[in-house]
Amino acid sequence: MKKFLIAAAATSALLAAGAASAEGTFSYNIAATTDYVFRGISQTNEDPAIQGGIDYTNGIFYAGTWASNVDFGSKADYELDLYAGVKPTVGKFSFDLGVLYYAYPQEDDLNATELKAAVTYPLGAGTIGAAYYTNTDDMFDTSYGEVNVAYPITEKAVVSLAYGTQKFAAGGEYDTWNLGGTFGMTDKISLDLRYYNSSEDVKGMDERVVATIKAAF
Repeated sequence: MKKFLIAAAATSALLAAGAASAEGTFSYNIAATTDYVFRGISQTNEDPAIQGGIDYTNGIFYAGTWASNVDFGSKADYELDLYAGVKPTVGKFSFDLGVLYYAYPQEDDLNATELKAAVTYPLGAGTIGAAYYTNTDDMFDTSYGEVNVAYPITEKAVVSLAYGTQKFAAGGEYDTWNLGGTFGMTDKISLDLRYYNSSEDVKGMDERVVATIKAAF
């Protein structure tokens, strides 16, 4: 409960900071993917998903919401995420400090809150980065760490790689990785082709190639 209250207070403070100014920018996105994969695990029983979100930015502050259909073989058939944070820069380092809330309105027992800390650094024309997430809910008590690299190969194409480890306080962990490329078809529409795999050779976590088309405006 204490961790939840800390996360709730942090989210409220960030949202209040953003709401304090009338200025800011909204952006929108919608996507269709052949499989919604989150940290190496299919969230749709290896079936397609329709996803979309709204983001608000104001200086270093950001907030947003995002939704997708899911299939865990339970009552939950959609996910609704809320998030907020700040993205300060120190020299060449770009930071992302935020709070994320994963909601499953049809199955509240799955709801979870995470704190996020990430950093990126220029690598030639690309970037190298790391991120760490810790769950604030005693029921889950998990953490996830990741390193990632992204590099443009043309004006419209970017290749990227990520490797992460999901850990559970009760014991156990697994590794997951993905490699792929994003191609800008127009100034608003992009296509991402990505290979996913994990250290667990079970259904929903085994290797696969996922195609995602996304419109952002």
